[in-house]
Amino acid sequence: MFPGSLGSARNGPGRPIRHPDRRPLVHTYPASPDGTGRHRTDEARGSAVGSVRVVFRGFGTLLNVTTILVGTGLGVLLGHRLPGRTRDVVTDAIGLVTLLIAAFSAYAVRDPALVGVVGPNAPMLIVLASLVTGGVIGSLLRLELRLEGLGHRLQTRLAGRAASPERRRFVDGFVAASLLFCVGPLTVLGSISDGLGRGSQQLALKATLDGITSVAFAASFGWGVAAAALTVLVVQGGLTVVGALAGTFLSAGQVSALTATGGLLLVGVALRLLRIKQLPVGDLLPALVLAPLFTALVSAWG
Repeated sequence: MFPGSLGSARNGPGRPIRHPDRRPLVHTYPASPDGTGRHRTDEARGSAVGSVRVVFRGFGTLLNVTTILVGTGLGVLLGHRLPGRTRDVVTDAIGLVTLLIAAFSAYAVRDPALVGVVGPNAPMLIVLASLVTGGVIGSLLRLELRLEGLGHRLQTRLAGRAASPERRRFVDGFVAASLLFCVGPLTVLGSISDGLGRGSQQLALKATLDGITSVAFAASFGWGVAAAALTVLVVQGGLTVVGALAGTFLSAGQVSALTATGGLLLVGVALRLLRIKQLPVGDLLPALVLAPLFTALVSAWG
């Protein structure tokens, strides 16, 4: 064996050679209090590995707002270097992906959790009633016009009084991004889960998706996408507070009805992005509140 080898005959296999002028090669720990040879600090360190601790309630929403702002900044920087045709292609691609997400969300109308509560025929009627009733309420409240007016005011404050095409571009970006970022199952489920103190993993996923989407959106619409971060802050922050105060107040069936209704609203967003039809999706937003309510009423009636 070579001098200094860890496995000499004198020291035994696996034992370090000790020299009077050198420190031990292997750090020796003091005896553990319980005599088991294990230390609580090591156990605590091991238990923390692979686990996600809740930083604070509302962290997911703040992360989402941050990714939207960063993504918008990157998109604006890239947008000036892209020709108009390329920006249109990017917008069309986002519209197609939004349509795919909408299809998966709308399929929740066949979720066993919803069908088992209200029956096989009621889910379609619940979604229909929610959209029709919500559309009537939203149009009477002029939600779409109010949302556009908010976009105009934000554009004036953030970008000054620009020419009409630039103002229209800002408002279109704000409205489309606000609806896309706030209409979806991850918005509701993630915010409520965050409010319940169960962690912000769902909102972290949504923040990643929104950040990537905002890059492409801002390349076409500019700083109006950044203004949508305010909508995300208000909507998701409010839902987080609701989750913290009310606890688990939505059943699995109610969540499925809300998801299916939100999926159809996303279809409207996709049609706007693809420049097929400018549906007043903002007027249909009350349907998201009515869908869980109608599900509870049908379930209680049955």
